[in-house]
Amino acid sequence: MPSLNLKSTILDHQDFVRQVYGLNNDRFFATPDMLIQVQRFVMRGLKGIRQEDKKKTTLNLLIALSWFISLMNQLHINVQEAAWNRFPGRCSCCGKCPCICRKEKRKTRKRIIVKSGKAPRTIAGFQKMFSAIYPPESRTKEQAGIHLGEEAGELAEAVLAYRGNREGQDFESIANEGADFLSCLFGVCNSLGIDVAKELAHLFSRNCHACKKTPCECTFSFIVQFRS
Repeated sequence: MPSLNLKSTILDHQDFVRQVYGLNNDRFFATPDMLIQVQRFVMRGLKGIRQEDKKKTTLNLLIALSWFISLMNQLHINVQEAAWNRFPGRCSCCGKCPCICRKEKRKTRKRIIVKSGKAPRTIAGFQKMFSAIYPPESRTKEQAGIHLGEEAGELAEAVLAYRGNREGQDFESIANEGADFLSCLFGVCNSLGIDVAKELAHLFSRNCHACKKTPCECTFSFIVQFRS
């Protein structure tokens, strides 16, 4: 029975989504459809921030994360590897921990050498790493939410550019923008005090969170009309 727990890794999450939702994803959704679902639930999560509804925000961000994982699975991108390559314990732009981009007003990325063997092992570990790089007290939850919205748009731009050009550099941009999106989603969760690993373990304690089956048996109409 596929499930997630407090010690699950990002790769475990990718495997879980593949087992539970892979069949429906292959049958029902093309890549642009995946992007729509990611953005749809990100926006619903941001609506929860505006309404000061933490429960609504949490559920919608978790679903957005799982759609993002579905998208990365469809493109055969290792999210854990992409995240570490982009954020090897430091900001991907200034190369510092904590980030000093705002202080330096930095506009160009610093070249960062990735050291092997030091990446976080679990989802919780990555959330802790992003909290150290981008301390939640350094910005408001609204600022963190706006940043997430920006990165959702940039992820979409990267995917659509690759679909138009089919070039290796464009594909690499998807992995980079995906890592940026993940960092910002963790950033919002850190600002709101949401324990991502704990909430994922609760939501996905047994197969699909809705139908409780593997593979998921939710119909297309149910999936696209799902509200939380």
